[in-house]
Amino acid sequence: MAYENLIVDRDDNVGVIALNRPPANPINLTLLDELQAVLTEWEKDKGVRAIIITGAGEKGFSAGLDVKAAQSAEGDKVASRGHEVFRYIEKYPKPIIAAVNGFALGGGCELALSCHFRIMVNSERAVIGLPEIGLGFMPGWGGTQRLPRLVGKTKALEMLLFGARINAPEALSIGLVSKISQPGQLMDDAREFAKVLAKKAPIAMRAILDTVSRGLDTTIDQGLKIELETVQSVQQTKDAKEGMAALVEKREPVFTGE
Repeated sequence: MAYENLIVDRDDNVGVIALNRPPANPINLTLLDELQAVLTEWEKDKGVRAIIITGAGEKGFSAGLDVKAAQSAEGDKVASRGHEVFRYIEKYPKPIIAAVNGFALGGGCELALSCHFRIMVNSERAVIGLPEIGLGFMPGWGGTQRLPRLVGKTKALEMLLFGARINAPEALSIGLVSKISQPGQLMDDAREFAKVLAKKAPIAMRAILDTVSRGLDTTIDQGLKIELETVQSVQQTKDAKEGMAALVEKREPVFTGE
């Protein structure tokens, strides 16, 4: 399938999606629809076990919501669609890594926040934040909810109320990103990260992602109940038996997703 706003590629078990609206890769309704379309296709594809989302071009990941789209007739629709797509990403059954190759601001930051992991290049142009307050409005694609869950309430409020844009070392220090990369190394690091994940047991991976996501939306008692129910089903899989056999035989397990 041809995409108007994305560059889509495969590297063995790793799918790579680049937002392709240079120079700033702003997010409009078509891009959101295309992003969900490729992710829906890969959700059903057992050959894709991990996914990277990045930005095309030299400047950055994404500057956020396309202002022209917000001011057009599709403004209300793009606002709600962003919530839907980013929630879909957050609950996706395969790990998604945001490779932040430059600025990730506003909706671009919110897209990165919805991914399971973030890896960020350590360069002067690479900043991440939610600066909407400086323009008289506020984040609208989940930033006020996901950022506090990642970095804590106080730091999140500091970023939100001051409209702070932080660099890669600070993002790493507060737990906003998992890893920082040197210029020219980001995609290599992201692919290596993704390929390690892609070797893990797919059913257990899906179960962990689902259990963590559902558990965070409820009480710890209910979360423990969800965990117990899920672990019992995972224990019955061929992958679980393969893992135990490989441990006894002192070899690397080969997981098939069964």
